[in-house]
Amino acid sequence: MSALLNALVLGLVEGITEFLPISSTGHLILAGALLGFSDERAGVFFVAIQTGAMLAVLWEYRARFFRIDIHLYKNLAVAFVPAAVLGLLFSKYIKGHLFHAVPVALAFIVGGAVILLVERSSFKPRIQDARSMSWRDALKVGIAQCFALIPGTSRAGATIIGGMLFGLSRRAATEFSFFLAVPTLVAAGGYDLWKHRALFSANDLGMFAVGLGVSFVSAFVVIRWLIRYVATHDFRPFAWYRIAFGALVLLTAYAGWVDWKD
Repeated sequence: MSALLNALVLGLVEGITEFLPISSTGHLILAGALLGFSDERAGVFFVAIQTGAMLAVLWEYRARFFRIDIHLYKNLAVAFVPAAVLGLLFSKYIKGHLFHAVPVALAFIVGGAVILLVERSSFKPRIQDARSMSWRDALKVGIAQCFALIPGTSRAGATIIGGMLFGLSRRAATEFSFFLAVPTLVAAGGYDLWKHRALFSANDLGMFAVGLGVSFVSAFVVIRWLIRYVATHDFRPFAWYRIAFGALVLLTAYAGWVDWKD
């Protein structure tokens, strides 16, 4: 029962944070530490339940994904490659050294500062719709996604803010970030689960079902809300949240108030 409750909480954390520029992996690592679920199995579970959030994107944009859109598929393939290659090369190092509270908190703060800097810059987007992106635009967003390999950076934040820097409108960058989540999260979750399949048994199916289901529902709600939000708001509130939350984690870690299991 405790495993199912952990899965419910972590699925909710994943779904709420995956598409916001606040880092789902960072929040999962911190939540897992508080729940006493921070071993190697936890790391695999964190990656696997991201598939639930990906399924929410497929459902919301099913009309576009399930018709033949060669231009979209080509752009997604181009954008997917940089992070996929670096992830394969450095995933072991990243999990061994960066899946801890203090590195995550530092990435929260740095990422928040970057968002504030970008939001204070004045720029006129040249691409208003994700459909108008070239493969070069997609490659630039894919390179930006590489920064999200650092836990706490945020895949959504890296791709949305990176897209805006490269000339995409806020809405276009947000939508392409949603689309790019599909190959990225499927590949990451499938590869990690297959690689570490010996860590799990049939008894863990319930835990995965709960985590995936809850992440799907909560991510679906967030996707619909975020598209409406970006039409009239910027990302500065998320930046200040990142900085405040990161500072709080560092304070509690160094003061010894919370055992983050570093």
